Amino acid sequence: MSNFTRKIYGAFATLALLVSLGLGTVFAQTTISGTVTDADTNETLVGVNILVKGKVIGTITDLSGKFSLNVNQAPPFTLIFSMVGYTSQEIEVTGGMSTINVKLSESTVMGQEVVISASRVEESVMKSPVSVEKMDIIAIREVPQASFYDALNNLKGVEMSTQSLTFKSFNTRGFNANGNVRTVQMIDGMDNQAPGLNFSVGNIVGISELDLESVELLPGASSALYGPNAINGILLMNSKNPFQYQGLSANVRTGIMHESERSTPSTGFYDFSARYAKAFNDKVAFKVNVQYLRADDWQANDFRDQSLLNGSSIEGGTRANNPGYNGVNVYGDETNVNMFSVAQSMVRAGVLPSAALGIIPQTFVSRTGYFERDIADYGTKSIKLNGALHWRLNDRVEAILQGNYGFGTTVYTGADRYSIANFKLGQYKAELRGANWYVRAYTTQERSGDAYAVGIAAQGINEAWSPSTVWFPEYVGAYAQGIQGGLSPEQAHNQARAFADRNRFQPGSAQFNSALRDVTSRPIPGNASGVGAQFVDKTNLYHVEGSYNLSNDIKWAEFVIGANYRVYQLNSEKTLFATDENGNEFNIKEYGGYIQGSKTFFDDKFKLTSSVRYDKNENFQGQWSPRVSGVYSVGNHNFRASYQTGFRIPTTQDQYIDLLTPQARLLGGLPLFRDRYNFNTNPVYSLATVQRFGAGVQADVSNPAVIQAAIQQASQIVAQQVAAGQIPNNPQAIQAAIGALVPQLVPVIAAQNNLSQLQPFELSEFKPERVKSFEVGYKGLFANRLLVDTYAYFNRFENFIGGQVLVQDGNATTGAQGPNPITGLNLIGVGPGGRNVFSMPVNRTEIIKSWGWALGLDYKLPKGYSLGGNVSYNTLSNLDELTESGFQPSFNTPEYRYVINFANREVAKNLGFAVAYRWQGEFVWQSSFVGPAVSSQQLSVMPAFGTFDAQVSYKLKSLKSILKVGGSNLFSNGYRQAWGNPTVGTMYFVSLTFDEFLN
Repeated sequence: MSNFTRKIYGAFATLALLVSLGLGTVFAQTTISGTVTDADTNETLVGVNILVKGKVIGTITDLSGKFSLNVNQAPPFTLIFSMVGYTSQEIEVTGGMSTINVKLSESTVMGQEVVISASRVEESVMKSPVSVEKMDIIAIREVPQASFYDALNNLKGVEMSTQSLTFKSFNTRGFNANGNVRTVQMIDGMDNQAPGLNFSVGNIVGISELDLESVELLPGASSALYGPNAINGILLMNSKNPFQYQGLSANVRTGIMHESERSTPSTGFYDFSARYAKAFNDKVAFKVNVQYLRADDWQANDFRDQSLLNGSSIEGGTRANNPGYNGVNVYGDETNVNMFSVAQSMVRAGVLPSAALGIIPQTFVSRTGYFERDIADYGTKSIKLNGALHWRLNDRVEAILQGNYGFGTTVYTGADRYSIANFKLGQYKAELRGANWYVRAYTTQERSGDAYAVGIAAQGINEAWSPSTVWFPEYVGAYAQGIQGGLSPEQAHNQARAFADRNRFQPGSAQFNSALRDVTSRPIPGNASGVGAQFVDKTNLYHVEGSYNLSNDIKWAEFVIGANYRVYQLNSEKTLFATDENGNEFNIKEYGGYIQGSKTFFDDKFKLTSSVRYDKNENFQGQWSPRVSGVYSVGNHNFRASYQTGFRIPTTQDQYIDLLTPQARLLGGLPLFRDRYNFNTNPVYSLATVQRFGAGVQADVSNPAVIQAAIQQASQIVAQQVAAGQIPNNPQAIQAAIGALVPQLVPVIAAQNNLSQLQPFELSEFKPERVKSFEVGYKGLFANRLLVDTYAYFNRFENFIGGQVLVQDGNATTGAQGPNPITGLNLIGVGPGGRNVFSMPVNRTEIIKSWGWALGLDYKLPKGYSLGGNVSYNTLSNLDELTESGFQPSFNTPEYRYVINFANREVAKNLGFAVAYRWQGEFVWQSSFVGPAVSSQQLSVMPAFGTFDAQVSYKLKSLKSILKVGGSNLFSNGYRQAWGNPTVGTMYFVSLTFDEFLN
């Protein structure tokens, strides 16, 4: 434990003691007891929550439906009786009352949920000032998917990106991504991000379903209350309080995963979880949770060519017809060179005769790669451990100590595919909570374990059995021999690859496995012993925050204030992040605060809410985030409108990453990198500029006028050499010398003709990204049967942060003179000096505008049936303008998606079912994983797909258990949700859940 953590926990212990002493006054004690039953069946209800209004004291009904509660207060006071699926009751306790028998009625009116996420205070979901989606305990239990996290995809407007069985990223309203940094996921108030990555690793180290009380989702900008990075939405997951949810519960889930293109099409999966909670005298309670999952993961098996280096198309490129083939899920083949450049070096070294330059084409050749399934660890596992101690210091204050620990193996898609093996994430919290305030401190400790980059690992294996400095010359030499021997170019390429690959390690062999262990044991980028693929990240996050509701102090309106302070402590053992002048990795400090006020007008029909927040990161200017919203309610009809702002502080990697990958060196956007890599003295050029220049050069190398100019220059040079006695003065020698020079001069002249295409990229100040969002919505209930929820929004993004690929002349001296023919050839990879390729975040100058709408309908049919669904639409309004400028905005979102569901919790006695059909349209995926040429030509299309999920459940009351049988993606082919991600097949499952307090 760090000094920072010890100081925070010590301060909380002192505060808890002071609160306990200062507020521990003993009042007259009142004892209330009674029984709670179902109003229709008269059966006793187990686990009903009884809470003293305005305090933290309370209890639950026992296994007989009875309760007893001691309250340190003389009457009158109010008790709140609540239970999911039933209508809450408030009963005032007056003098002389000691026994209360309560009958709760099953909730038949829709839209009665209470949410806290929209305004950080409890309010009806119907009157929320912004759009809110919620799943309660019953909805979580009855989802027609294998897990609640999979069921998030059924919520209105939600998109998912599946990178592995246990790693899924959610998103709303566009700009979806693997490892989404534009949304925030919180568990019990703790930001669930891996601090070195700045995004949540799905639910691999998240919350156990047995311990999950509710899920609330706010789509769209939420920075006004929740701070940085909640620019596209926030997901709040709340666990069960051990005072309110006691006893033993356990779940066993198993089944089959099937996808026809996997190495083994059908494999099993196994999932076990257990929870135990106990309260002592309504003062102290604890809970413990454990969950273990194991499976063979979905496999990424897209082998289409994304190189386009030699004119092949995404539909037709293969290793057989493209020497520069770069398969989507094939790795090691990202390493490529221009054959002619290699031949030139071989001629200079005397390995090839100069005449050979006449038969070597300007063609890119790539190393032979390995499939992802040969290198990645597909043995997915997830272990989640959770424990919490709750201590009611008095009737007004509850102290909480909580620890969440996750351990697992999965696969993640970033600039590379990453095998996240033995990943660990711990979150530890101390909190003091009252009825209208809280103070909490927590730390998140990330440990990357044995994680490694799959692409770099494949590159390292190739380098282990044959370094590229050897492999490419062998390939070119064998090709030249083949052509000279009368082979066709295709035959010569096949012969050359077979020769260069003669010692290649075969997947699964002892040599291959040894090389894989070797390269994945060395941190990126490696050392003198060889390439390193291990991803090292031991970054910590420390966070302190508090909030206070002033409703007891200010009566004319409701005010909430809050503030927070956090520190990112970067630690990659100097492999992932840059270091300062002393060789130390950086710490990043942030702080922020907000105030919100709300007031009702016109006989409580109109509620106006306004808030403002200020946040400051030490590397950027402070950010103001105002929000204003209004809700007008008439009966069961609620109309709302809001203006919100949000912002995204660049991630820790966007700020400080310095990592060499096979495709490029990834750099942060801070000014220190521009100095460190000499951008001021050796200009950088955008990839689009370099590609246009390269296309012009490629066209000119076959231009007769260029060839004739090269012949003339060669003739002049050879004449001078003859005069100097360097070449024999005979026609045969002269002609041979001219023939050798012409292939070298043609690209130089072609480059000279296209230099006007090369314009240095101007780097501006790196700033946080901002959005201004306007939303109108309606939520209404018709005849207590039809619930309608709809909204429309418009977003305006400024300083949008996007990846920019920059190319720099590998020869700094040449580059310092500005673009010249040699610089140009170096930039396109065919010059003698090589090139440096960087990928870094920059702020776009374009204003990005997006808009969309969504509609949700839920209808209660007779006899307990329910029918519902939702449809959403999202689009970029200025997409054509953006793409014409060469910018790829990575919207990564289908225009239309819809969900239809049909269910009955009790179609027959104890028997229920639920089915859901989900469909989404096609869209173009853009990310750092997509080959630049593929991305620029909009070829990375993700096809439309639909899935059908279903479950049937049976309540075994005598065993206090529920048996559930179901399947997801039934009757459909496999689908991919993002470029390079695995193909998701069909999952069949059966689960048995035991709950000691099951009614």
